[in-house]
Amino acid sequence: MTISLHPSTLPAVLSPVLTPFKADGSPDAQKLLKQCKWLGANGVGQAIFGTNSEANSMSDPQKMSVLTALIEGGLNPEHMMPGTGATSIDATVTMTKHAVAHKCAGVLMLPPFYYKDVTDDGLFAYFSEVIQKVGSSALKIYIYNIPPVTKINKSLALLERLAKEYPKTVVGMKDSSGDWAYTESVIKLLAPSGFRVYAGSEVFLMRTLRAGGVGCISATANVNPKAIADLAAHWRESNADQRQADLDSLRSIFAQYQMIAGMKTAVAHFSKDSDWLRVLPPLMQLTADQQAKLLSELQKAHFSMPGL
Repeated sequence: MTISLHPSTLPAVLSPVLTPFKADGSPDAQKLLKQCKWLGANGVGQAIFGTNSEANSMSDPQKMSVLTALIEGGLNPEHMMPGTGATSIDATVTMTKHAVAHKCAGVLMLPPFYYKDVTDDGLFAYFSEVIQKVGSSALKIYIYNIPPVTKINKSLALLERLAKEYPKTVVGMKDSSGDWAYTESVIKLLAPSGFRVYAGSEVFLMRTLRAGGVGCISATANVNPKAIADLAAHWRESNADQRQADLDSLRSIFAQYQMIAGMKTAVAHFSKDSDWLRVLPPLMQLTADQQAKLLSELQKAHFSMPGL
């Protein structure tokens, strides 16, 4: 595996942490703090305000207030990679400065995703302007590539240009393209110089580690953290492929449903806290029948969330 030239305190596995909401739709920072600490105890870092966090359904002030509350509540910022990307440069700069001020180990940055068919030059200008306006040597950006959602692809040429222009700032990426050939090509091109590539799903964890990537930032790390973190820690062992197959099998259960609502169903069930079922529109909770079917399938798989 490639030795990173960018030493990092971030673990090999992070979770885009599900956000609990109060009845009025505001994020519940104290409940989230408890969840983040449970993830940390299971070896998983916190990529709060990711896709599965419903981040783009929250306001910037809500997210900044929650980040402050989490760190004041004792969460270790060295294990945190909050999402700070937004469609406007100003919002991205504001949230990124806030994360840097709180000494987060990195930020996960979406591209400006509203306009489609934008050029590499346009995307480079966006990230470059954000970096210049944040103006901090402590800033560590992980580019978030999720073309199924953003409809924006990050070319290898763009990633290479950013990494060469800002080698101490643009230090890695999360690739949620679902395209292993693309992920592998990024690792081969940029990992030798220390660029840290995380797969966007644990389905690709073994392939990523074997190719020279650093791990995964995965939805189902919300519900299956210890097993995923354990594989990342023991991926060279003889039973690693079987462990990977087991992870894939569990993920396939959740993948039958809207993932956020499905994972919240599991958290609500195992924590005995129905408030966790809340999602923000336009997302909807699973129907009662779907919830029952999911929980039945999880029981058959002998799945549990100990310590929740």
